[in-house]
Parts: sequence; structure tokens; C-alpha cells
Amino acid sequence: MCGIVGFVGMKEASPILVEGLSKLEYRGYDSAGVAILENGEINVRKYKGRLKNLEDNLYQNPLGGSIGIGHTRWATHGEPSDVNSHPHTNENATISVVHNGIIENYIKLKEWLGKKGYDFYSETDTEVIPNLIDYYYKGDLFEAVVKATSKMEGSYAIGVICKNEPDKIVAVRKDSPLIVGIGEGEYFIASDIPAVINHTREVYLLEDKEFVILKRDGIEIKTEDGEEVN
Repeated sequence: MCGIVGFVGMKEASPILVEGLSKLEYRGYDSAGVAILENGEINVRKYKGRLKNLEDNLYQNPLGGSIGIGHTRWATHGEPSDVNSHPHTNENATISVVHNGIIENYIKLKEWLGKKGYDFYSETDTEVIPNLIDYYYKGDLFEAVVKATSKMEGSYAIGVICKNEPDKIVAVRKDSPLIVGIGEGEYFIASDIPAVINHTREVYLLEDKEFVILKRDGIEIKTEDGEEVN
């Protein structure tokens, strides 16, 4: 069981993500990490061990940026290590993903992507997700996430950021919990309500196969067919 968080707003994302992860540490505590969009790049910090290892690193070497995703892990595939920690990215670090759940057909997907020229560096099932999204990415992150998840079997709650669309987070859930927090000019995703309770009391519980697009000016919730959910 792992915990994920995400933030879009005007404030610095790093302390908000770490605070959210601290509320989710009961869900996993063998490693923690964040990916933050800053100056057109995705910056990833992730470390084996308790959340304090990540927190200490960010205190000594701060990350700016006001859009990001975070993860606290309890290992299912791959031993606890810096490399196996989330977030995971595609090879050229244009897409980053946090994931709670298990991708049951990840070996099949990994072999298929390998034949398409994709390389893998971790022992995790999660690493197939950013590479699968990258394969389908043609300029629309939402569409790429929809196509990627249609190939994934198992359970997942994922948050995705993309260097080429640095104004948003796309998230979706299937058989793993994910909530959306709605603040004033800031929006959140999280595995559980306590992660956002210090920032908002307005929360939406995503249903299975509902996708949410979070931007600074609001959120959109859609089905996999692109229909809006009110």
C-alpha cells in the first residue's frame, strides 16, 4: 500500500507535497519522493528510507515550482531502493508518474515496450506507466493517459505530469482510492483526505475510471470517452 499526493497552485509545491506525504506515511514508509515542474523541466528527488530523508534533502537543496506529485512507498515489486522509489519517469524525463496499486500485466507491457526501443532501470511494475504514456503521447496528455490505462490490468491510482504540458496534472483511479481537493486557486490529489485537510475541506472522491485534469484555473473530471462529469 502506497500513498500519492499532487498539487497545482501558486505556492511552492515542495513543502505542500511533503506535508501531504507525512499524513500518508501510514500507507508506506520504505521510500519517498517528489517530482516538481520547475523552469520547464521535471525535477525528481527520491530516497530510500523514511520521509525525513527526502525532507532533509529538500531543506538543504530546495526545489521551486508550483506543480508537482509525491509518493510514499511500501514495496510490492522491487526491493526498497532509491532507483525503485517513485516518482518514475520515461527515459528522457518528459513524463513522471506516481502510482498506488499493482499493474498485473506489467511484464507483458515491459516486454512489448522493450521491443519498441524503451529501456527500463528499476524492478518496479510502475516504470511501465510513464513509458506507456510516452508511447501514446501525441501532444495531448489526457488522451495519452486514457490510451495507456486502457492497456493496464490491475489496480491503480496515478498522478502524471508532463514537461510538454507544464500547467497541469492528469490523474485517474481504478480499484485504488484517490480524492481531489478543491481549494481557492489551488487543487490537490491524494490517496486519503488527511493529506489535504490543512488546505481544504472541499473534497471529491473519484469513481473508478474517472480522470481529473488539474490546472491553476480549475479542474475537469472526465470519463475515458472524454465526457465531462459534473
